[in-house]
Amino acid sequence: MDFSNTKIIQQCIDDISAKGGGTVTIPAGEFVTGNIELKNGVTLHLQKDAKLLGSIFRKDYNSYPKPTLIYAKNQQNIAITGVGTIDGRGRELIKDIFKSIENGALKANADWRITRPEEGSRTNLILLENCENIAIKGVTLKDATNWITHYEKCKNLNIDSVRIEGVAYWNNDGIDITDCKNVKITNSFINSADDAICLKSSTRGDFCDDIIVDNCTLRSSANAFKMGTASVGGFKNIKVSNIKVYDTFRSAIALEAVDGGIIENIEVNNVVATNTGNAIFIRLGHRNKDDVYSTVKNIHISNVDVTIPKGKPDKGYEMEAPLLMYPPSFVAESGKLQSVSPWNYKEKLPNVKLYEHNVFPSSITGLPDHRVENVVIENVKITYFTVADKAINYFPLDSFNQITEAEKDYPEFSMFGEVPAWGFYVRHVDGITLKNITLKMKGKDFRSAGLFNDVKQLKLVAIKTKGSIKKPALFFNDVVYAP
Repeated sequence: MDFSNTKIIQQCIDDISAKGGGTVTIPAGEFVTGNIELKNGVTLHLQKDAKLLGSIFRKDYNSYPKPTLIYAKNQQNIAITGVGTIDGRGRELIKDIFKSIENGALKANADWRITRPEEGSRTNLILLENCENIAIKGVTLKDATNWITHYEKCKNLNIDSVRIEGVAYWNNDGIDITDCKNVKITNSFINSADDAICLKSSTRGDFCDDIIVDNCTLRSSANAFKMGTASVGGFKNIKVSNIKVYDTFRSAIALEAVDGGIIENIEVNNVVATNTGNAIFIRLGHRNKDDVYSTVKNIHISNVDVTIPKGKPDKGYEMEAPLLMYPPSFVAESGKLQSVSPWNYKEKLPNVKLYEHNVFPSSITGLPDHRVENVVIENVKITYFTVADKAINYFPLDSFNQITEAEKDYPEFSMFGEVPAWGFYVRHVDGITLKNITLKMKGKDFRSAGLFNDVKQLKLVAIKTKGSIKKPALFFNDVVYAP
């Protein structure tokens, strides 16, 4: 390719940074580039109709920690602004990645044809590490072969009025925030093949801290807003508000601590989700191999309205979420009831069987000796248009104690497999208030609306079930009610 654009843009960035900072302007037009690095004090500004196009050849991307179109490390006072577009051209680039693997120019995992090439083979659009005072404003960001944007161990990050279209390939997370402090994500639109906004934590003792997400519209073939799966350090002081979600396969809100980290002091308010597979998923697990257990406490979720459809919420999108499978090691035993955590992976793998299921409920779950603490959920309405059928899958209510703990499994709202409830599943929780909750069944289900097992200090206020409701509407076992 012609490297003139890459060299010119990088030279401008280097020169302006050396002079103390300023703006590099991309004018109207299309400019193809390989990877570039932002430097101290530099704003990359895209004018109207400006298009910065990523190279479609994998060799044009340096490795860094991960191959990336726009990269920065240990820089301050940097920005990407304007009303133009940065397009990673992931559909074209992935073809060259495949070719590079086939001819030996690029290494990849052995099963890359069936699953996908590992992250080190694919490219991010933007990756900023250990940077401070960052602004990403107004631009449209499109189509990497990996995450669209990733910010790791950054401070004072402001993402505002950004449009992200990341549906070119699997693993197109929209915004990933890892162990960052003082972050605002506002007034943005994200359409992604993987999680739309995802907070992560990769370092024990480090945290995502003081994060605000407000007035955003999210669409995902995974989760809309998520904390985890990576949860080594944890998440604290997070506020999420005024979120619209649509056509999203998994959860509108997913809060997951499974690697020894913490989730603490979380506020979620005013979420409207239509055509979405699940409303709320809160999970404390133990996926890490050491003896440090996660903690999940002090969560307040309010004013949530979610509609669960009859069919697959992301059906028809270019990158649909994969169907659930039985784990490859699973062997059915005739006449024996078996609770299993479905395998959340690609259905094209050999020797795996489709895991058919009815709708999964919202869930709040810990472990027997490590419990979720102090949760308040209020003013929530979840409407189900689903139709359940015992012929699809059936787990009887009187066998609730046999539901898998799935302690070490990948956290997902489907992780407990078929359960005998369609609205809420709550287990191993200390201190939970459900107030003004409406579970409405517009379809048909043979299961109870809610199942509460091993719950202490439970407070229920104004709980309503509507529609064709199987009795008992709510089932309780080993529950201690709050005074």
